[in-house]
Amino acid sequence: MRYVRLDTPKPLSKIGLGTWQFGSREWGYGPDYERLAADIVRRAVELGVTLFDTAELYGFGRSERILGAALTGDRDKVTVATKIFPVLPVASVVQQRAVASAARLGVTSIDLYQLHHHNPVVADQTTMRGMRALQDVGLVGEVGVSNYSLRRWQVAEAALGRRVLSNQVRYSMLDRKPEEDLLPYAEQAGRLVIAYSPLAQGFLSGRYDAHHPPVGAVRRANPYFLPENLERGTALIETLRQVAAAHDATPSQIALAYVLRHPNVVAIPGASSVEQMERNAAAAEIDLTEDEYAALVNAARAFRPVTGLAAVPRLIKARAGR
Repeated sequence: MRYVRLDTPKPLSKIGLGTWQFGSREWGYGPDYERLAADIVRRAVELGVTLFDTAELYGFGRSERILGAALTGDRDKVTVATKIFPVLPVASVVQQRAVASAARLGVTSIDLYQLHHHNPVVADQTTMRGMRALQDVGLVGEVGVSNYSLRRWQVAEAALGRRVLSNQVRYSMLDRKPEEDLLPYAEQAGRLVIAYSPLAQGFLSGRYDAHHPPVGAVRRANPYFLPENLERGTALIETLRQVAAAHDATPSQIALAYVLRHPNVVAIPGASSVEQMERNAAAAEIDLTEDEYAALVNAARAFRPVTGLAAVPRLIKARAGR
């Protein structure tokens, strides 16, 4: 495992574990997955994974409970990150919800407490007042945000009066907008970008095509998995496979290596099995050559999926099975 070079109390592994799927049946992993989740967490710790991300919204608290129970005995080795969903995130509410999350996680201090999204009505100054109070009493170590623009990230930091360590954003070969400003800022300022959906919810794994679409409500609601987009992505997946062959790796591992190539980025893919967790962790050791990285960039730029409003009728048709 490799780690980010940042001044943090515990080392942050380049590959973490995202746990949205813990306790959330919409992923289609089946009733036995909750038991398997504990095995995945234990194996992740054995492999040197030190960043575990959850949220109060995931499974309406079940993800936090499952993760907290699975980490019993290992909490001093890892960074536990969770997120508050910003419904009325005024200072007093932020403090109350942090206490509730800590109780579900079974911790006395949340290593990284993040705002899941910005609230369009409540100013960051109000929310960060609550975060600062949580830090002052020791219930929260570091503060983070999620789905923030660069400007809003900087405003939040000014409001906190301390560093806002991280910004958790959608970042993958298909979602490259963070490369424009967030990644350069993180490297320059000594901050962290946490990449969620680094495999585009599995699109970049090469497991799916127009004849073998995914199951589970989350992926079926993602326009990337429309049959037309799966067909359009054939050339991109083939490029991933070609680069993977040179490293005796999988397309998923190469897609993760693409994201991890940037020094102040960590990725938090989910895992449906212990074996997938092992493969994800191994991706941290892959070094892409300049030519391989350029080939991946070109293949990603050439992919033109149907998204936005144009995808809505197709999604409705796909969900209806017609």
